[in-house]
Amino acid sequence: MENDNIVTLLDEHGKETEFEVIATLEVNEAEYAILLPLDAEDEEAFIFKMVEEDGKYTLECVEDDEEFNAVAAAYEDLLEDEDYDDEEEE
Repeated sequence: MENDNIVTLLDEHGKETEFEVIATLEVNEAEYAILLPLDAEDEEAFIFKMVEEDGKYTLECVEDDEEFNAVAAAYEDLLEDEDYDDEEEE
Protein backbone atom coordinates (compact mmCIF):
# COMPACT_ATOMS: atom_id res chain seq x y z
CA MET A 1 0.00 0.00 0.00
CA GLU A 2 1.43 3.40 -0.99
CA ASN A 3 0.94 6.44 1.22
CA ASP A 4 1.05 9.73 -0.68
CA ASN A 5 1.73 11.59 2.57
CA ILE A 6 5.13 9.92 3.05
CA VAL A 7 8.27 11.39 1.47
CA THR A 8 11.89 10.28 1.72
CA LEU A 9 14.57 12.95 1.96
CA LEU A 10 18.36 12.73 1.93
CA ASP A 11 20.38 14.70 4.46
CA GLU A 12 23.79 16.25 3.79
CA HIS A 13 25.44 12.92 4.65
CA GLY A 14 23.33 10.89 2.21
CA LYS A 15 21.20 9.33 4.97
CA GLU A 16 17.57 8.69 3.99
CA THR A 17 14.83 9.76 6.38
CA GLU A 18 11.11 9.20 5.88
CA PHE A 19 8.73 12.02 6.74
CA GLU A 20 4.97 12.35 6.89
CA VAL A 21 3.55 15.47 5.28
CA ILE A 22 1.27 16.64 8.08
CA ALA A 23 0.20 19.93 6.48
CA THR A 24 0.66 22.17 3.49
CA LEU A 25 -0.10 25.87 3.62
CA GLU A 26 0.36 29.08 1.69
CA VAL A 27 2.11 32.07 3.25
CA ASN A 28 2.90 35.26 1.34
CA GLU A 29 2.03 33.61 -2.00
CA ALA A 30 4.48 30.72 -1.45
CA GLU A 31 3.62 27.11 -0.59
CA TYR A 32 5.13 25.25 2.35
CA ALA A 33 5.04 21.69 3.67
CA ILE A 34 5.21 20.76 7.33
CA LEU A 35 7.00 17.42 7.72
CA LEU A 36 7.28 15.10 10.71
CA PRO A 37 9.99 12.40 10.73
CA LEU A 38 8.41 8.95 11.02
CA ASP A 39 11.13 7.70 13.35
CA ALA A 40 11.17 10.78 15.58
CA GLU A 41 10.87 10.30 19.31
CA ASP A 42 9.72 13.88 19.78
CA GLU A 43 7.07 15.81 17.87
CA GLU A 44 9.45 18.30 16.22
CA ALA A 45 8.21 19.16 12.75
CA PHE A 46 10.24 20.65 9.91
CA ILE A 47 9.21 23.41 7.50
CA PHE A 48 10.14 23.19 3.81
CA LYS A 49 9.30 25.54 0.96
CA MET A 50 7.58 23.79 -1.95
CA VAL A 51 8.98 24.92 -5.30
CA GLU A 52 7.23 23.86 -8.50
CA GLU A 53 9.40 23.26 -11.52
CA ASP A 54 8.22 21.60 -14.74
CA GLY A 55 5.06 20.37 -13.01
CA LYS A 56 6.95 18.68 -10.16
CA TYR A 57 7.57 19.90 -6.64
CA THR A 58 10.88 20.00 -4.84
CA LEU A 59 11.39 20.86 -1.18
CA GLU A 60 13.85 23.53 -0.09
CA CYS A 61 15.03 24.33 3.41
CA VAL A 62 13.74 27.59 4.81
CA GLU A 63 16.88 29.42 5.90
CA ASP A 64 15.54 32.96 6.33
CA ASP A 65 14.46 33.52 9.96
CA GLU A 66 11.69 35.96 9.06
CA GLU A 67 10.24 33.56 6.48
CA PHE A 68 10.53 30.62 8.90
CA ASN A 69 8.80 32.55 11.70
CA ALA A 70 5.95 33.63 9.39
CA VAL A 71 5.31 30.03 8.31
CA ALA A 72 5.60 28.72 11.88
CA ALA A 73 3.06 31.30 13.05
CA ALA A 74 0.67 30.38 10.22
CA TYR A 75 1.00 26.69 11.13
CA GLU A 76 0.32 27.43 14.81
CA ASP A 77 -2.79 29.39 13.76
CA LEU A 78 -3.90 26.41 11.67
CA LEU A 79 -3.46 24.09 14.65
CA GLU A 80 -5.42 26.46 16.90
CA ASP A 81 -8.23 26.61 14.33
CA GLU A 82 -8.34 22.79 14.18
CA ASP A 83 -8.42 22.58 17.99
CA TYR A 84 -11.27 25.12 18.03
CA ASP A 85 -13.18 23.14 15.38
CA ASP A 86 -12.68 19.92 17.37
CA GLU A 87 -14.09 21.58 20.50
CA GLU A 88 -17.15 22.81 18.60
CA GLU A 89 -17.92 19.29 17.35
CA GLU A 90 -18.07 17.88 20.89
